[in-house]
Amino acid sequence: MKKPKSTRRQLTLAVSGGAVAAAFVCGALVSGAVLSAGFARSVISADTFRQLDLFGEVFEQVHENYVTEPDDKELIHGAIDGMLLNLDPHSNYMTAEEFTRMQEQTRGTFAGLGIQVTMDTEGPDKGFVKVISPIDDTPAQRAGIQTNDLIVEINGEAVQGLTIDDAISKLKGPKGTSVEIKVVRKRDQPPFDLKLVRDIVNVPSVTAKRQGDFGYIRISNFSEQTEEGLTKAFRTLEKEIPGGPKGFVLDLRSNPGGLLEQAVAVSDAFLEGGEIVSTRGRRVKDTLREMGTPGDRTKGKPIVVLIDGGSASAAEIVAGALQDRNRALLLGTKSFGKGSVQTVIPLQNGLQGALRLTTARYYTPSGRSIQAEGIDPDIEMPILLKDQEEVLTRPGEKDLPRALDVKKDPVKKEAPGSKIDEKAAQPAKPEASAPAAPGASAGKPADAKTADAATKEGKPKVEPVRCDFERFGDDNDCQMKRALEILADQTSYRRALAEAGAVRRQ
Repeated sequence: MKKPKSTRRQLTLAVSGGAVAAAFVCGALVSGAVLSAGFARSVISADTFRQLDLFGEVFEQVHENYVTEPDDKELIHGAIDGMLLNLDPHSNYMTAEEFTRMQEQTRGTFAGLGIQVTMDTEGPDKGFVKVISPIDDTPAQRAGIQTNDLIVEINGEAVQGLTIDDAISKLKGPKGTSVEIKVVRKRDQPPFDLKLVRDIVNVPSVTAKRQGDFGYIRISNFSEQTEEGLTKAFRTLEKEIPGGPKGFVLDLRSNPGGLLEQAVAVSDAFLEGGEIVSTRGRRVKDTLREMGTPGDRTKGKPIVVLIDGGSASAAEIVAGALQDRNRALLLGTKSFGKGSVQTVIPLQNGLQGALRLTTARYYTPSGRSIQAEGIDPDIEMPILLKDQEEVLTRPGEKDLPRALDVKKDPVKKEAPGSKIDEKAAQPAKPEASAPAAPGASAGKPADAKTADAATKEGKPKVEPVRCDFERFGDDNDCQMKRALEILADQTSYRRALAEAGAVRRQ
C-alpha cells in the first residue's frame, strides 16, 4: 500500500488510558512534530516575565520556608502539571519514562512478556493483574499463560496494592532478563510459579479473517505497524476467498486512536485520492490538508465500518473520511468525539520528558469538526450484553473536564459528568488491545443519552439489541453479523449508501 505524502510527521495517540500487553499504553491525540524547547522572548510581554519572576519568588519561599525540606524536582513538575492542567484534558507533561512508553506505543513493539492485561476494581479478582489473552509467539504464550489467569505476585512482591501501571512496569524489562510470577488459574486452588524470560513483543494492530464471501478487518489501534498489517490482511483475504472478498467489514469499535499518518494511510487504502483530513491551528499557516493517492485497494467493493463510543481520534478520522466521501456505511453507536491535535515537544532531547500540547483541531473532508460531538453512525445499533438490563451511559470527550468546544448549559454551572477523572471516563471494551480503564467490564455499549437525544430531535428511538459476545468479531458478535447481512444484499447496500449521502448533504 502506497503511503500518502505528508508535509510533516504526525502522531495521533489515543484518548484512552490503560494497559495492554504488559506495557502498551495509549495517551492522547498527538501531532508528533519535534520542536525545540525554550522561550520565544520576542513574543512574550514584559508583564509575562514579571509573572515568571513571581513564580520564581514563590518557588524560593517554598524552598526555604516549607515545614519540611521539599524536593525541588517535584515542585517544578507540580508547577508544570498545574499549568497544563488548566488548558484541556489532553495537554500534559510526560516524564522521561512516560515519554518512552508513549514511543513504545507508537512503534507497536516493546520488551516484555506479551500479555494483554487489565485489573478489576471490584469482585473476587479485584486488585490482581488479570490476563485477557497472551499474544501469539511471545514468552507468555510459550509459558502457557491463559485467558483469565491472575498474576498475584511479581518477583516476590504482592500485586494487590499496586496500580495497573506499576504492575506493568514490573513485568516489563530488557530483552533477555527474567521475571518470576505467581499465577492463579483455578480460583479454588493455590497459585503456581512461572519464570519467564522477556523478549521483544510485536503488538498486532490489525487482524483479519474470512466471513463467507466477505473480509472482516479489525484495527484495534493505529501504530507504526498498521499500514503493513492492513496490506497483509488484504493479501490474506485475497488468498482465502476465491475471487477475492466481495466487500469488507472494517471494525473500529473501541479503537482509541494512534498515529495520524497511519489513519491517513488506512483511509487512503479505501479511497480514490482526494482529501482525507485537515488540521487547523491558531494561525492560517498551520492549516494542513492530508491528501490521498490514486488507487482504491478494494476496487470500490462495499464497506461497512463499525464504530462505538470507544472509537476515538485516528479511528474517527478514518470513519469520518469514509463517511464524508460516501465510501462506506457506518454502523453502531456515536463515536467518542476526540477532534483535537496535540504536538509532542521533547524537553532537552527527551531526557527531561516531553510536553503533549494541544495545537490544532482536525476536520473531516466536508470541513466538519467532531470535537466534543462525535460521529453519528448511518445505521444506529445499540446493544445489550449479557446481564445488562439497559444501555449504559458512556462518557465521551464532551464529559471530560475542560474539554474544548463543549456547549455550555445556560442553566447548570457544569455539564453532567464534568467532574469525572479522565482515565475513569474511558469507554469499556471487550478487547484489551483497545485499552480500558482498569476494571472496566467488557464491551459496554454506547450511552443511553444517544437514544434520548434522538427522540428529542424527532428521530425514532432505536431499541437496543440483545447481543452476548466475548470479543469483537466472534461468532456471536451481532453488530458484525448485521454488517455482513447488509453487505450480502448489494441492492439494499447501494440504496442505503445513497440515502445516507443525501441526508448528509441536506
